[in-house]
Amino acid sequence: MARSMWRGAIQFGLVTIPVKLYLATEQGGIGFNMLHATCLNRIQMKIYCPYHDEVVPRSETVRGYEYAKGRYVVVTEEDVDQIPLATLRAIEIELFVDARREAHGAQFVKQAYYLEPESIGRKAFYLLKRVLADEGKTAICKIVLKDREQLAALNPFSSTMLLTTLHWPDEVRSIEELALPEEEIQFKPGEVAMAEQLVASMTGDFSADAYRDDYRQALMAVIEAKVAGEAPEPIHRVEPTQIGDLMAALEASVAAAREARREAGAEEVATEPQVAEVAEVAEVAEAPRPQRRRKTA
Repeated sequence: MARSMWRGAIQFGLVTIPVKLYLATEQGGIGFNMLHATCLNRIQMKIYCPYHDEVVPRSETVRGYEYAKGRYVVVTEEDVDQIPLATLRAIEIELFVDARREAHGAQFVKQAYYLEPESIGRKAFYLLKRVLADEGKTAICKIVLKDREQLAALNPFSSTMLLTTLHWPDEVRSIEELALPEEEIQFKPGEVAMAEQLVASMTGDFSADAYRDDYRQALMAVIEAKVAGEAPEPIHRVEPTQIGDLMAALEASVAAAREARREAGAEEVATEPQVAEVAEVAEVAEAPRPQRRRKTA
């Protein structure tokens, strides 16, 4: 049975909704152990005290803050519970915004959590969930987790609500130092039309159940081959599309996407005449333009 990692309440206005918080995700992938390269034995991470020159168990450690050079004050869980901050045991909703992520900069997500209402607060919990869903709103809130006050977004999700912690603005790096010359890039009409056809031919309904971790599966195959003393299968490196081959790559991609849909028995997004029409547009765009004659006085 899942164990809650936080217990408190959602607060907005004078409404208080007792809830429990559960991690919504878990780490996947393949785990590795750190080994000593010379003997391949597993190494141990130990907590060492240089003052006593000994390894100490974790149970003998405490949390300390260095307020002066070499001087510490111990901070206990009881001290943390005495912090005069409402968000220590509450999800304080600050405001409601449109659920579109670009409306409030919620693209930079840290962690997702499920909410479970306490029995006394179920009606208020599901009333808030329904209003958020009906109005297409997201609740922007603050909560203290892992010794830090965090910015978060609250959204309806299936039969519960999902709390996603966000990065504070000063934690998000600026893009000013990146080379992003978007305004310098020119597109030909045929390239735009063919790219639109490719997007249309690959458009469908998203279902997370249709996806799997291919990297983990491929890595496991490499590991199993090494265990068996076999050489792993050679991989095919994908080369970037050259600028001169962009149109040809788009046309081939559209054809491949349509063929894949036909094989899967899916309905085609666009008809063949549309492809021909796009190709015709591309040919017109590629055709050289006649030079204009200069007027003479």
